[in-house]
Amino acid sequence: MLRIGLFLAFLVVPVLEIWLLIQIGEVIGGWTTVALLIADSLLGGWLVRREGRRAWAALRKAIESGRMPDRELADGALIVTGGALLLAPGFITDVFGFFMILPFTRPLARELATWFLGRRVKSMAARSPYAPFVSAMPRHDQPRPRENVVRGEVVDD
Repeated sequence: MLRIGLFLAFLVVPVLEIWLLIQIGEVIGGWTTVALLIADSLLGGWLVRREGRRAWAALRKAIESGRMPDRELADGALIVTGGALLLAPGFITDVFGFFMILPFTRPLARELATWFLGRRVKSMAARSPYAPFVSAMPRHDQPRPRENVVRGEVVDD
């Protein structure tokens, strides 16, 4: 299913980008459209640089404090992906790139990526030849079974 989606994305997205560029060019003019794309790229480059520095500083701070930098690593991956989308000429990919880079939309992009990748990992694990062993492992999202607990009272002598 993912292969079909990627195939369609690499086939449909460029066609939509070209169509949208033509439509915008007819409304505001060709040179204005090119200037808008250049301004969009310059703004995107500046934003990637700024947010990349922030993400790097947050990553270093998390590592120095000794905690797992999961959010910081996800932010870094989103910034790199958004920057790559901003490099592609066109407005559709730029919208998705800005969605991944802007600090007020990145948490939503992070949640969507976590949801998608979590589903993907679970489906791959289910199809794995090691699936019986994986399903027997304890899960971290479920409460641990309580050991034998003897209720009582401590008496000091």
